[in-house]
Amino acid sequence: MSDLLWPGDARSGDLCTDAAVLTALLRVESAWLGADLSGLAGPDDLPALAVRAEEGGNPVIPLLALLRSRNAPDGLHRGLTSQDVLDTALVLCLREAAKRIRDDLAAQIATLAELADRHRHTDMAGRTLTQHAIPITFGLKVAGWLQGVLDARDLLAAVDLPIQIGGAAGSLAAVVAIEGSPDLAVARVASTAARLGLPLHQPWHTGRAPFTRFGDALVTCTDAWGRIANDVLTLTRPEIGELSLAAVGGSSAMPNKRNPTLAVLVRRAALAGPPLAATLHTAAASMVDERADGAWHVEWATLRTLARRTVAAGSQTADMLAGLRVDEQRMAATLAAARPGIDAEQRKYADAAAALWTTEPSELDSSVKSPSSSPGRVGARDGNHLADQDHDEPPTGGSARQEPYRGATDEIIDAALARAGEK
Repeated sequence: MSDLLWPGDARSGDLCTDAAVLTALLRVESAWLGADLSGLAGPDDLPALAVRAEEGGNPVIPLLALLRSRNAPDGLHRGLTSQDVLDTALVLCLREAAKRIRDDLAAQIATLAELADRHRHTDMAGRTLTQHAIPITFGLKVAGWLQGVLDARDLLAAVDLPIQIGGAAGSLAAVVAIEGSPDLAVARVASTAARLGLPLHQPWHTGRAPFTRFGDALVTCTDAWGRIANDVLTLTRPEIGELSLAAVGGSSAMPNKRNPTLAVLVRRAALAGPPLAATLHTAAASMVDERADGAWHVEWATLRTLARRTVAAGSQTADMLAGLRVDEQRMAATLAAARPGIDAEQRKYADAAAALWTTEPSELDSSVKSPSSSPGRVGARDGNHLADQDHDEPPTGGSARQEPYRGATDEIIDAALARAGEK
């Protein structure tokens, strides 16, 4: 499969392509029948199947006709409906996509954990609302990226993509009639699920939570990657230059260009993902009766597009992070140029602490006294914490050399690293 208008699509390989869907459809029918049907249809049949799918509104109907014309065993599709086969086939395709994404998430987590630890004391200018805020470290910024990727990992791991078999209207009526009892019908579904390696689940004909949850998990991934790409795009601007990428793109007209192409393409995926997930939710909310007219049909291509784009973006993000270059000197220079303004918050609290130091203990309000203070000590504010301070050691004033103002940076990074080590 190729897509000239989605550069990087080739990274997704054959995932969710027509050929992959056909293979999955054959796997579902084979697992239900207990016979291998894979040799009865193949990629050469795809053009005709695609054309004939319009007649019944889905590709299962012409596929069954093709298989029967090629002497498929008796019992083919008996007890099933088209939705059973197509939904379960899509589940098989999406589970393969999820595996690819999990592998890329693991690579990203390893890279980010190493970066956060290595740069835990690499000072830089923190920015809020596009303006200098307070000093931070690059390690803290990376720890924030890492937390987003870990959220994506955990949500994707929690998503359940089960088998979907319910018969014509979700009651397994035909399967019960064939097998002779509800227990035997459920056992037939369970054995089919086991052959396909899928969790067993009650029929979910018009309850589409498995697909909407999966779509949400994919968008959580692209959200996290987009957040990283946005920072990379900002910090690689020539006038900032605190980051750069090992792999850059050129221009058809300007030989001087060194475009951060991977970051651009990751951001593109992050922008495109949410509307696709919204389509899945719109479809889920529009389900009606025991099989929806149109709402079911709109899911298929939407899931394919979202899955392929997420897989490609995951691979691109892993490569982008692996090639990230940090200019510590440029970060330090930017921070130095932002002074003294960027230290305003630190001076504010230092001045407040100095005022406490010069105040007689009897004049202090009880609310600022340290509960554990001993005679000759008062509760003084140090950064973001109340700490005991001796009277003969006044806090650094605004005119003195600025000390690192890092708050709980090390603790935040350590927490992210600990979480990254969890399986």
